[in-house]
Amino acid sequence: MTKRAFLLLLPFLFACASTNTPPLTRTDTTATAAPSDRLENTPRHDEWVRIDRGGRTLHAYVSYPQSSAKAPAVLLIHENRGLTDWVRTVADRLSENGYLVIAPDMLSGMAPGGGRTSDFPTQDAAREAISKLEMPNVLADLNATADYVLALPAANGRLSVAGFCWGGSRAWQFANARPGLTAAYVFYGTGPSEPAGVANIQSPVYGFYGGADARVNETIPRSRELMQARGVTFDPVIYEGAGHAFMRLGEEAGASDANRRAHDEAWVRWLGLLRR
Repeated sequence: MTKRAFLLLLPFLFACASTNTPPLTRTDTTATAAPSDRLENTPRHDEWVRIDRGGRTLHAYVSYPQSSAKAPAVLLIHENRGLTDWVRTVADRLSENGYLVIAPDMLSGMAPGGGRTSDFPTQDAAREAISKLEMPNVLADLNATADYVLALPAANGRLSVAGFCWGGSRAWQFANARPGLTAAYVFYGTGPSEPAGVANIQSPVYGFYGGADARVNETIPRSRELMQARGVTFDPVIYEGAGHAFMRLGEEAGASDANRRAHDEAWVRWLGLLRR
């Protein structure tokens, strides 16, 4: 083939190659997009706020829905890694679906120099600090956060709580300490084992668990038994083959099929429950 013939054929070859290239699916883009990209490009209003809690400054991230009506609020409790960008993307996705979301940084004041999660040198250091938090202070922080978001003009007075891993366990405890919640959403968090842990729970609790997470899942039967004795709904769903932290890991490049499937199905279920 002459050089001239090849140059004439080149546009046709390029067009064929373009036609045969499949478009990216939603799952592809979710798995590969960095959390910072979503946060940088969100069209919704978001902001960092400072909440005074007995002389202590509690930092929290707030994401607002694009709506002319007042919205139900969701209190989002992070993993044992602290308030990371990924948790903030969860807040943004919830607000995209019409919810006013507040995510407190439970490590406020705990980092070197009195900083928050982003000021820890490593995630391991953040996990170590999380393990030292005392439950009365954690609940006081969560109550202060709940009071703050419910007082916002955009809030309609309804509040639910959701948490991941460490935050999932705290969601159980907050539901037991805070009256008036519409629901609690527990993502792979260990549940209560004693009657006192559910004695005051009035709202339904919905659980999301990975099938390959025996440490957490071994607490489900006892939690179910306690909630049944109270006559309050506890509805756990176990996603076969998924591991711990599948809501975060299912978005990452190279995620296992089980984690990605659990992530997608859990989001559908969660949004459906929130709309009830």
